[in-house]
Amino acid sequence: MAPLLRVFCVHGYRQDERSFRERTGSLRKLLKKRAELLYVSAPLRVPPLTGPGQQQQQQPPPAAGTRAVETEGDGRGWWFSNPEEESFDALDKVESCKGLEESLETIAKALTELGPFDGIMGFSQGAALVSMICALGQQGDPRFQFNFAILVAGFRSRCKLHDHFYKESIILPTLHVFGETDRVIPGELSRELSTTFVNPVVLTHPGGHFVPASATQKQVYFEFLEKFEKK
Repeated sequence: MAPLLRVFCVHGYRQDERSFRERTGSLRKLLKKRAELLYVSAPLRVPPLTGPGQQQQQQPPPAAGTRAVETEGDGRGWWFSNPEEESFDALDKVESCKGLEESLETIAKALTELGPFDGIMGFSQGAALVSMICALGQQGDPRFQFNFAILVAGFRSRCKLHDHFYKESIILPTLHVFGETDRVIPGELSRELSTTFVNPVVLTHPGGHFVPASATQKQVYFEFLEKFEKK
């Protein structure tokens, strides 16, 4: 039997290592004979929501059979699109942001401590971060070298400081997964992100903002991961 692929998992905004592990329980069960998923929390603590005008961006309802472990006080994020308010919205078109370098250092440290890894997977803001990590890896950054990436409900950052991540097509093999009824990160944003990559594999599902792991998606996951299994 081939050894399990080791996949580094990057959670979404207002999640953390523990909550994302729970929310991907179905995926871990689906892939248990093929991949081992390992998790890390973002370094930025997200302030609690203070009013009805603030969106709880990228916080899906818990999947069936799991319990919601997040509270407003324990969410984490990878960068803030509004540094003054320490908040984030995927649609914010801004000149600058806060926290990305600290998050890249957190990822790099975890990769060293927990690695080596075959691939990396991100969800929502985590998937956007993974796309930047893939770009850095292609540019030769030794901290971020993977054989593949899985991006679920991803998008391109609208921060002008991040434009350089999307100027060059990325050749790393990728699987892009997104929901046709996602109201947090609309599917067209995830499809736009997939065009950054050469020959991306795209998997859509009829649901919303979550990591799908039903029998319908099983074959696509398996066929994608088979290419990287060690014989």
